[in-house]
Amino acid sequence: MAFLPAKIFQGVLMEKKGTIHRISNKKRGRPKIRFNFGILILIFALSFAGCFALYMIAANTNDDFLDDSDDKIVVQEQATEAASEGEDVQPSSEATAPAEKPDIVNPVPQSSAVDEEYFDGCCLVTDSTLLEMGSHTAFKDVIGNAELNAVACNDVNVESNYGTVTVYQVMQLKKPANLYIMLGSDIGSSEVDDMVAAYTQLVTNIHSYLPDTKLYVMQLPPAAYDTESVTNEKINLYNGKLLAMARDIGVYCIDTNTALKSAEGKLSEEYWDAENGKLNDAAYKALSDYIRTHTA
Repeated sequence: MAFLPAKIFQGVLMEKKGTIHRISNKKRGRPKIRFNFGILILIFALSFAGCFALYMIAANTNDDFLDDSDDKIVVQEQATEAASEGEDVQPSSEATAPAEKPDIVNPVPQSSAVDEEYFDGCCLVTDSTLLEMGSHTAFKDVIGNAELNAVACNDVNVESNYGTVTVYQVMQLKKPANLYIMLGSDIGSSEVDDMVAAYTQLVTNIHSYLPDTKLYVMQLPPAAYDTESVTNEKINLYNGKLLAMARDIGVYCIDTNTALKSAEGKLSEEYWDAENGKLNDAAYKALSDYIRTHTA
């Protein structure tokens, strides 16, 4: 490699140095941002004025505006208080209207007669009082036995297509469109209040489980004559309590007592078989006709 003369080398070096640009370590100055409270206050004032103007317009154009606002505040406060106390918050009555219940008039008044085919959608639960209903009328679906009665209606098992189970269990599976119940063969041997209490439990359970089923409580027929334990006065007392029960639960009550009663207040002789001490064919026919002309 050839060496340059010293003077030439110096010249080259100086020329290179002249092209070097040094960057200053000093930072360039940046404009500072200043917070202006006056502008903030102006923005707040304009926003408030705009909201107030909208509020006044709504209040003047909607007559119920203020009332609705007050109601909402009250409801909200109640909901907040209930939530803080751990209570369930229920919707207001204005927000959700309760379902309308059908108007029930008891005892069921007379109506236009329905055809006998009506019984195809009916079921009768009874004790020994009307066990023979299916043998005398078109009302064929009869469930019960001699052991069933008012006071034991929740405990005694009956034979059915679903096995030997309680009346309530049968109804849970059968789900009839129309259900008639006649219980009271233990009148005179059980206390009336005990009979009604058990009867009420059965009817309440069935009605709660099958709210769409039309349930008819049938009043007990009159006695052909009074005995020491069974009197028509006691039967009338029992039937009056059945009527009150039906009204309280919200089911129907059919006055099958009057349908068979004579002017003397006892079972009419035309409906009584004195030889076997039971209702006769005419009585069952009268009951069938009464049911067909007293439907809801």
